[in-house]
Amino acid sequence: MLEHGTWLAAFLVGLFGGVHCAGMCGGIVTALSLGTRTPAGTTPWPLLFSYNLGRIASYTLAGALAGGAGWFAARLVDVHLAQQGLQVLAALFMIALGLYLAGWWAGLAKVEQAGGVLWRRIEPLGRRLMPVRTPAQALALGGLWGWLPCGLVYSVLIWSLSAGGVTQGALLMLAFGLGTLPNLLLMGVMAARLGAWLRQRWVRYLAGGFVAGFGLLMLWQVLAG
Repeated sequence: MLEHGTWLAAFLVGLFGGVHCAGMCGGIVTALSLGTRTPAGTTPWPLLFSYNLGRIASYTLAGALAGGAGWFAARLVDVHLAQQGLQVLAALFMIALGLYLAGWWAGLAKVEQAGGVLWRRIEPLGRRLMPVRTPAQALALGGLWGWLPCGLVYSVLIWSLSAGGVTQGALLMLAFGLGTLPNLLLMGVMAARLGAWLRQRWVRYLAGGFVAGFGLLMLWQVLAG
């Protein structure tokens, strides 16, 4: 069973990972804000919320699948050994993610490139939904965009493998998705200003250091246990 502290940690990883979200999803969020037909001087909040709802729903589904896969794998071998192995893998991915966010090591870019095989099949569907004019379109676009190759998402998905089951994996990815929400909502209403702030070196170092430190803590807890 996931502890509340794990949900909070997943939320914080999503929150600090905003330095990456600004680059990966900032363009589509900006398009929702600037490229839609809304009355002059208004912000398309229904579209932004619908887009993010779809995106977080896809994360939650992916987490459920990963959690279920991890649970099934643990039943094929010694449960304790399998859980330890998955937790070590999750910790190593979290450390790699922190280094990636800080700009110290770009190894996760290779993982994103591998995910591009799936994305090449999904991306044309997203283009058909642009420009976005209705919440339903934004919801569908967010659901598709949630499968965008992203080292941040993949790292938390690896974590979901060790969550212990379908529900636990889904909840972990839901908490992570909610953590990404503040940055992407703000990106929708003040894209240029927030984007410039998130690209500052010290912000990236802080975010990357937090995530890498969390990965080291995870690894220490597994090995010490």
